[in-house]
Amino acid sequence: MEAHFFQCPYCWEEISMVLDPSVARQTYIEDCEVCCNPIEVTPQFEDGMLVGFTANSIEQ
Repeated sequence: MEAHFFQCPYCWEEISMVLDPSVARQTYIEDCEVCCNPIEVTPQFEDGMLVGFTANSIEQ
């Protein structure tokens, strides 16, 4: 497991999420720890290393 820091697409605060490198590509929804809005998170790993990451707002 590794912590990854990035800006929330809603409130622009720097937040962190713990990512699981055991799955190469994943997409899931997690709430911002500051503003509580839902963020679609897509990390991508190769050989256990983070090679891609997106965090998008959810269109409502």
